[in-house]
Amino acid sequence: MHILYVFPHPDDESFGPARGIASQVRAGHEVSLLTLTRGGATQERHRLGLSVAEMGALRRREMDCVAEVLGLAGLTVLDLPDGGLKDLDPREVESAVSREIARLCPDVLVTYPVHGISGFADHLVAHAAVKRVFCGLRATGSAPRRLAFVALTAEQAKRASGVHRLAASTAEEIDCIETASAEDMERFRAALDCYESYRRVIERTGVKSTLDRRVAYEFFGEALSPPVVSLVDRMGRRRS
Repeated sequence: MHILYVFPHPDDESFGPARGIASQVRAGHEVSLLTLTRGGATQERHRLGLSVAEMGALRRREMDCVAEVLGLAGLTVLDLPDGGLKDLDPREVESAVSREIARLCPDVLVTYPVHGISGFADHLVAHAAVKRVFCGLRATGSAPRRLAFVALTAEQAKRASGVHRLAASTAEEIDCIETASAEDMERFRAALDCYESYRRVIERTGVKSTLDRRVAYEFFGEALSPPVVSLVDRMGRRRS
């Protein structure tokens, strides 16, 4: 199976589902990543004395390290405006997502849930763009077989909310909980280590210790109870 993750920023994959990505690669799936921006507008650039363009170039190089650590089948990093996706014509974001789907023909598409977990505007735009593209393709019969949203359980959100207030998905909304191995957790931590420019943020959030082995997902248009244990289990089941 080919799984395509779509996120707005570098590090979204590593602060989020990297341990799940490692598990999926270990299971033999192809996993690709589309990142909509280079993340150059982060406040960390001031500490490093870099311009937005320079910080974006640095973070782009760091993502090559992530791709190697996680064993990604493909990595595409666009240069849409970091922190400014909400100001774009939404069709521009949707077109970028559509092009990558057409190029890769993934079986599963993954992005943020409707609340973006952190509530950051770019996360919300990414969710809306990916869901709209998926629904448009589904209407023509050419959509990926599943659209999934990375989620946090209530327990995970509470434990990880030391710096930002994070939104959880309810138990009823969660359709899949994968369990990462010890090896997957090591790859997750190694992926975070690739972001040398973000070391201070990584340490401040304590993400390496707060995220456990469970990786939760919601499925769009499906209601699986109890949750399945793999992102590719029981593909195609629809909500009644």
